[in-house]
Amino acid sequence: MKRLGPSFTFEKQPTRHPGLDGARGLAVLAMVMGHTLDALLTPAARALPWVQHYWAFRGVTAPLFLLVSGWAVVAALGTKPTAARDTYGRRVRRALLLIFLGYLLHWPGWGAVRDLGWTERMLTHVFAFDALQCIGFALLLGSTLLALAPVRWGRAGVLVALAVGIPLASAALWRLGSGLPGPLQQFIGSAEGSRFPFFPWAGFFFAGALAAHALHLLRPGWPQGLALLALGAGLLALTRTVPSDWSPTSPWMVAYRVGQGLMVLGAVSLAPRRLSGLLAPFGRLSLWVYVLHLPVVYGWADIAGLASRVGPTLSVPAAVGVGVALLVTCSLVAKVGQWLSAQARPWRAGSTTLAASVGSARVGTRV
Repeated sequence: MKRLGPSFTFEKQPTRHPGLDGARGLAVLAMVMGHTLDALLTPAARALPWVQHYWAFRGVTAPLFLLVSGWAVVAALGTKPTAARDTYGRRVRRALLLIFLGYLLHWPGWGAVRDLGWTERMLTHVFAFDALQCIGFALLLGSTLLALAPVRWGRAGVLVALAVGIPLASAALWRLGSGLPGPLQQFIGSAEGSRFPFFPWAGFFFAGALAAHALHLLRPGWPQGLALLALGAGLLALTRTVPSDWSPTSPWMVAYRVGQGLMVLGAVSLAPRRLSGLLAPFGRLSLWVYVLHLPVVYGWADIAGLASRVGPTLSVPAAVGVGVALLVTCSLVAKVGQWLSAQARPWRAGSTTLAASVGSARVGTRV
């Protein structure tokens, strides 16, 4: 008779949210295609009705990216009371990396810096604020406050205050920041050229973090997916009770886009694993696909990108083909870079395997 007993495996157990990487992959796909089409489509192609509909959907891409980033941060903490303090150092390093990469992508080159001189205009240009800096500073602020907050009620209180307070305070801070130095104006949002200022865009990050905390007791998949759909639909219904406001500091705009983002995350959570599995690899490489594709499309320093070399000259099929090729190429380069990094640091792979085997043994013992 076959004996039943605990089974042990040395393979790393899947711990990632089933819809999280899929939603992030969808955002990456829409982001790369949106940037490519924006840079290369002819004016006639941009005027096509279905392209206009795609442009309307594209408005949720950046909010979804920030929303999922905040969700991932809090979801990774789990239910351990001291998790925020235990992982604080690693999260600070991650935040600093994001901030560094964000500013590096907007480096105008030594020639531009020399021509502008040591002026307010040069500092504003060099310290242009974008999505990576927004996520980096939000991660830095959120990790610090969560590490300092009381264990029982502190996490929920901090996340509610940040998710609600940042959008509500944005308009006032934009007015107060008008006389500050250029880099600070870029951070706040009152300076021209700040694409994703901390106020109000960090509100999307903390809204995702708050949703992850509120729904962490539900099982990933259908339970969380249905809850996300209900929460997103409720938020969208709430925005219909007040006049719409699409100004850049509008709390209404943040609430509306958060509602849309939660519904997208819920839909991906409910999608078959095969579908989300097709998007998940792009989601796991999202940071490096973002970093690699921007210089190719828009250029970096004094090196011209596709926007300057090709310009708005392509039809829809040609531009889509370029976008798909760019997405696949950046993903392959990122994957090869990850492999080379793992080969250069074999001790990390060994420690990961050991940790996975110990965790598997514990699970088998409990069973």
